[in-house]
This record gives sequence, structure tokens and C-alpha cells, in this order.
Amino acid sequence: MRVAIIKYNAGNIRSVAYAMQRFGVSYEETSDHHRIGTADKVIFPGVGEASTTMNYLRQTGLDEVIRNLRQPVLGICLGMQLLCRRSAENNTECLGVFDEVVTRFEPADGLKVPHMGWNTLSHASDWIDVDVNGKFVYYVHSYFVPVNKWTSLQTEYTRPFSAAMRKNNFHAVQFHPEKSGEAGAQILQQFLSL
Repeated sequence: MRVAIIKYNAGNIRSVAYAMQRFGVSYEETSDHHRIGTADKVIFPGVGEASTTMNYLRQTGLDEVIRNLRQPVLGICLGMQLLCRRSAENNTECLGVFDEVVTRFEPADGLKVPHMGWNTLSHASDWIDVDVNGKFVYYVHSYFVPVNKWTSLQTEYTRPFSAAMRKNNFHAVQFHPEKSGEAGAQILQQFLSL
């Protein structure tokens, strides 16, 4: 199995690569369209700002590459948000895999924005068949995808939101599984075993 980690102008690629090393998985960090398209699995990580990143993806043609992937794909954090139709972050048109709009958290009940730190998962369903209900995972984000028909896991922070989603071969998580201890490792391994 060969995993392609999409290399572009966003952070957390190294931490995903370290996770692949821990699992003993063959991977490469690449922006090469052919290498991404022919990988067995693709991971689309991200830490950054939506409009700048989407502009880069369009300029390099990676937007079309990602949209047209047929193998299992995992979007992480910003990668999950960019798989949606639109982001409220600078009113950005995104990739449109999930017909959802990414929304900004509003501070409430003493809860600050960004949502940063550990929080629990609930409502596990769909492709996630490991028991992660009630387990803690690590978040750093100011924007979220509301709960929708594609939601596979939920977390609550000011309101319930999508912690994970799936549509066809596209899987996505808002948290950082590579930084989320045992629960994150279980979810990454679940994806890699698809």
C-alpha cells in the first residue's frame, strides 16, 4: 500500500508523515498529480486559511486532482473544510465534495474561539467501526461544519458539529488524528484499512 500525503502550502504535513512512520506505512509527501492519482490512499491535511489555500490549489491544478480522486481520501482539519462547498472564512468557494457550508464559531458560555484542546467524540457511525464514543481527540479550529447527513462523528463546542464526515470515497475529520493519542490512531488505522 502506498499513501500520498498531498503537499501544498499548509501545515501539519510532517505530523501526518510521522504517524505513517509509526504505523510502518509506505507514504510520500507529494504535489505530483500522477503520484497522487495513483496512490492507494490519499491524505489531504491542512492547517491554515481557506481562501489562500484554495487559491494555491486552483493555481496548481490540485483542486481538480482532489475532486476527481476515486481511492479512499482523508481530509484533516482545514482539509475537511476545503472539501465542503463554501467556507465563511473570507467567503471562500471550496472543492464542493460535501454540499455544506463551513461556519465560524461564536463565543458562548465562556467558551473561547478558537476551539483548541481536547474534546470528546459521540454518535460514531458509518465508516468508523472502532469504539471511539466518549474518547478524547485534539482540536485547533475556529470554523466548523454543522451536523449534516454526511456526519460520521460529532463533538460539542458551543453547539454540536461534525467531527467526521464521509461521502463515497471521501472521508474527513475536523480534529487532528495524528495528535490524538489512541483514539486518533484507531481512526487513522481504520481509514488505512478501508
